Amino acid sequence: MKTALSPMFAALALALAATLPAQAQEAKPGDAKAGAAKVAMCIGCHGIVGYQATFPEVYRVPKISGQSEKYLAAALEAYRKGDRKHPSMRGIAGSLTDQDIADVAAYYAHDGVPAGGAPELPAAPPAANAQAAALLQKGACVSCHGDNFSKGIDPSYPKLAGQHADYLYAALKAYRDDTHHTWGRGNPVMAGMAKQYSEAELKVIAKYIASLPGELKTVPQRKFR
Repeated sequence: MKTALSPMFAALALALAATLPAQAQEAKPGDAKAGAAKVAMCIGCHGIVGYQATFPEVYRVPKISGQSEKYLAAALEAYRKGDRKHPSMRGIAGSLTDQDIADVAAYYAHDGVPAGGAPELPAAPPAANAQAAALLQKGACVSCHGDNFSKGIDPSYPKLAGQHADYLYAALKAYRDDTHHTWGRGNPVMAGMAKQYSEAELKVIAKYIASLPGELKTVPQRKFR
């Protein structure tokens, strides 16, 4: 004999069934063309050459055109979750869906990249500064970021070569000190690495990596050209 469901139980079952398809949906691979229509909040900082942020200190915002797609998506997700603390970036990332993040990451990964793809960069030359060479060896930086600092062991690792030195310095400090409520980055591997160095030493590392040839750039957006 079949037992009829109570009206309340039936309603709950129907409501749960209605939510399952939406929860099961995952973001599709990023679409650079779709991403072009979603970067209005980004271009005010990342679309102006030399634009400077003023929080938590003054530094040029990072070059993100040509950056690894997987890294960009991971960074936006970290800002959305609060693992990276920055009021402006968290507000922007918090307004994005998973699909938005995938599309924006795809857009900037291809922005300004030649049709045939960027040429393979050679290994970075030995640091002319003996101190920089020793510091990089101490942190085993190439073991993750590659010997040219532009091709990490996984696409989730950022390209660093040619990035602004003042931004690299600010980022390294953010990894080292994650105790603030409004800035800092929660990453145990990078925190352990950065904590080995003084601020002066972090500046030496940042200056050397910034001097290397790389694929990163700031592409002025049409409204700012």
